[in-house]
Amino acid sequence: MTEQPIATGQPAGPPMVAILRGITPAEIIPVADALYQAGFRYIEVPLNSPQPLESIAKLVDHLGDRACCGAGTVTSEQQVEALASTGARLVVSPNCDPLVIRRSLKLGMVSMPGVQTPTEAFAAIAAGTKHLKLFPAANLGPGYVKNLKAVLPGDIRLLAVGGVHLDNMADFYGAGTDGFGIGSDLYKPGRTAEEVAELATAYIKKFTELQKST
Repeated sequence: MTEQPIATGQPAGPPMVAILRGITPAEIIPVADALYQAGFRYIEVPLNSPQPLESIAKLVDHLGDRACCGAGTVTSEQQVEALASTGARLVVSPNCDPLVIRRSLKLGMVSMPGVQTPTEAFAAIAAGTKHLKLFPAANLGPGYVKNLKAVLPGDIRLLAVGGVHLDNMADFYGAGTDGFGIGSDLYKPGRTAEEVAELATAYIKKFTELQKST
């Protein structure tokens, strides 16, 4: 596996973000261990999950520098600051808000804003991010990825999120996607750590195969 950090100072690993929407503080450690052992190095707990900051604090304390952990669905500077207080380093948003991006970067965190259009993408880049979350990717399709990548600077990493699964990863990767965010196909409430481990292993295996094929 070719492992590259998403950003300087971040753990090396495939650019695959595990999205744990709906996870509880009681579940976070066994699920995180399952993900880490499978090869995931980027883990987000969306802020519309139960007691998200408690889960994130436990996650950060447990994995430390071994993984880049944080929150998803971050939409305000206040949320960024609350997240930073837990020691988290990953800020994932569903939208492009330059204020959220700049605040995240100022606090030394990795910002992954959600974008759809070239206008949003370049606004996010102007705010300082090096990582774009194309969302919802499945609705836009691999052809859209190819066209968007053609105009993006070469140092910008594009992650496809939303509707990505094992059967369409190859199409998105072939179109130029650098990485993926995997949500309900990886974790959803009620799924055991053992089930997550099996799915996580399949996703990392698939991504490794795609890397080797290029």
